[in-house]
Amino acid sequence: MPRPIRKLLPAALLVLAFIPPALAAATPPAPRLLSRLALGGPGGWDYLAFDAPSRHLFVSRGDRVLVVDVDSGKQIGTIPDTAGVHGIAIADDLHRGFISDGRSASVTVFDLASLKTLATITGTGQNPDAILYDSASHHVLTFNGRSASASVIDPAKNAVIGSIALPGKPEFAVADGAGHVYVNIEDKSELVQLDSATDKVLHTWPLAPCESPSGLALDNPHHRLFAVCDNRTMAVLDAVDGHPVAKVPIGDGPDAVVFDAAEATIYSSNGESGTLTAVHEDDPDHYRVTVTIPTQASARTLALDPKLHRLYLSAARLGTARQANGRPTIEPDSFVVLTVGRP
Repeated sequence: MPRPIRKLLPAALLVLAFIPPALAAATPPAPRLLSRLALGGPGGWDYLAFDAPSRHLFVSRGDRVLVVDVDSGKQIGTIPDTAGVHGIAIADDLHRGFISDGRSASVTVFDLASLKTLATITGTGQNPDAILYDSASHHVLTFNGRSASASVIDPAKNAVIGSIALPGKPEFAVADGAGHVYVNIEDKSELVQLDSATDKVLHTWPLAPCESPSGLALDNPHHRLFAVCDNRTMAVLDAVDGHPVAKVPIGDGPDAVVFDAAEATIYSSNGESGTLTAVHEDDPDHYRVTVTIPTQASARTLALDPKLHRLYLSAARLGTARQANGRPTIEPDSFVVLTVGRP
């Protein structure tokens, strides 16, 4: 080694020693499956909901909602008598949660602290599926699959106060907190924008070539909507005027999608593929798949913990026989909640 280089080498090594670890690592490790929480029991499942202040995960389970403390990794409660439960909406400012009971066309109201049932609201449309709390109007909306409508609930009265006719079968919905609610129309491959102050349909936008849209997420600051569809496609739309921005390949059988704003990443849960597709938002107009994460076949719905950047998914082992509704049977006591994140 030439003498001048030998003299410079110790100084160079000293500089390298003080490079912060965050800069020394070229890329963070990819998210992966971290754990499985066995919950067992009978019944199917649909959506999950995460309440950040309490660190509680609410898991729909046929005729009940399971409540999991994600920090201890334990089930801490059950909210019973929620026949055909689909979704759970959290209203932290009201200290209330709301559960859509599909079979009874009703909504169960519960206390977020005690988990006790406070009321049952009847009179929604048929098969209330997705449910959300709109902080702008302080109303709860259910999206009714068999009625092609949205029911508007006033939590102060624990009563249905209105109905909004929709152009087809609604699936998942999101709110921007500024008076707009967005909902996928599954059988028409459309997306509807609602005004939550007047309870009127403002716009209906096509999602083609996206087919049978299900999950929906929102990047609010950049006004971008992410709809996941059955033909292995995620459609990105402008939330202001509905124009198509991008389409991104995902896996088979998606039913949910979330947006992690801090990491500028969208995650699609693909139940038939048994994967999560991670899509990075390079800027509001450009998106790329960064990693496909193995999960488990049937893991089609998910919820995000924005603090730890972890994802929670419901899943179970599927049998070879078919139920009356055509879906695969579920192996007894195989129900789990999966946690995906960085180690």
